[in-house]
Amino acid sequence: MKAFLAEARQAEHYPQHFLVNGVMQPNPETPERIAALKAGALRAGCEMVAPREFGMEAIGAVHTPAYLAFLERAWERWQHIPDAAGAVTPNIHPPHRHAGYPASLVAQAGFHMADASCPIAGGTWQSALWSAWSALSAAEALLGGVQSAYALCRPPGHHAGTDLAGGFCYLNNSAIAARYLQARWPKIAILDVDLHHGNGTQDIFWTDPTVFTASIHCDPRRFYPFFWGYAEEEGEGPGKGFNLNLPLPRGSGDAEFLAALDTALARIEHFAPDALVVALGLDAFEGDPFGGLGVTTGGYGRIGAEIARRLPVPTLLVQEGGYLCPELGDNLTAFLGGSSGSGG
Repeated sequence: MKAFLAEARQAEHYPQHFLVNGVMQPNPETPERIAALKAGALRAGCEMVAPREFGMEAIGAVHTPAYLAFLERAWERWQHIPDAAGAVTPNIHPPHRHAGYPASLVAQAGFHMADASCPIAGGTWQSALWSAWSALSAAEALLGGVQSAYALCRPPGHHAGTDLAGGFCYLNNSAIAARYLQARWPKIAILDVDLHHGNGTQDIFWTDPTVFTASIHCDPRRFYPFFWGYAEEEGEGPGKGFNLNLPLPRGSGDAEFLAALDTALARIEHFAPDALVVALGLDAFEGDPFGGLGVTTGGYGRIGAEIARRLPVPTLLVQEGGYLCPELGDNLTAFLGGSSGSGG
C-alpha cells in the first residue's frame, strides 16, 4: 500500500496550547504524531510517497472562498494586533451563521473557528494545505488503479465544515478527497471511525445524496463535539437518509464498536458506493489520552479486516485523530494489516 506524507511541511503547524475548561493546556495534536504514525505505516509494509501540489481547485470545491482567504492570511494579520496571544484564538462568536461578516480579524476568527481547539499558528496554513494535498495524492493513486492508499494527514480534518474550523481541524481532507474521486466515481461513501463525531463532514454533505456519510463515535451528549453526532441526524432535503450516526456509550470496547460497524457497513452496502473513504481516527483506543472508548489494538485489526471484506471497492484511508501513546503506531499497523489481509 502507498502512504502519502509531506513530513516536513505537515510538521510546521504547531500551536502549543488550546483551551480546555477555561484553561490553556498543552496541545495534544503535536508534530510528533507524524513519526509514530509513519513508523506504524512502515511496519505495515507501506511505501512512503511524497504528495504533489494540487493548487486550490479541489479544496475550493469543498470550502468557501471567504474561509480559505481567512485561513491563508489569519496568522499574518494577527501579527499586527498589539499584545495578541501566540496563536489566533477567537474570543467572540456570532449567535448564528446568518450574522453579518465583519472586517475585524478577531471577529472573523470567531465566525470561522467553532472553538478554541483549532488555534492558528505560523505554519498552520502550509501544513493544512499539504495535509489536504496528501489526501488528494492518495485519491489520485486510486484513480490511477491502486486498490487502496493511505494519507497520513496532519493536521486532521473531519471537524472542519465548509467555512468553519474546529477540533484541531482546518481543511476537511476526507471531504476534499471524496469530491475529487467523484470526477470518476459518482457515488462515494465516507466511513468515520474516529472517537469524535465527524461533524464537519456531516455538514458538508448534509443535503447531498451522492455521498453517504457514516460516523461511529462516542456519544456527544457529554463528549466533543457535543452539538452534533446524534442518531436522529439523517441529512436534509435530497440528502435525507444519506447520513448515519452511531453514537456509543462512553467506555464501549471492541464488541460494541464492531456491532456498530456491522450496522454502518450494511447501510453502506445498500448504498453501493463506487469508492470508499475511511476517516481513520485511532483515538477510540482504550489507552488514547482522550479516553472516550475502549477499542484494543487487536480490535483495530478486526475493524480494518471487516471493512475490507465487506466493501471490496477502491478505498482511501485518511488519517484523522489518534494521539500520542505508546500504542499509536501499533494501532495503525493493526488496522492497515487487517485491511490488507495480512493481520487482524
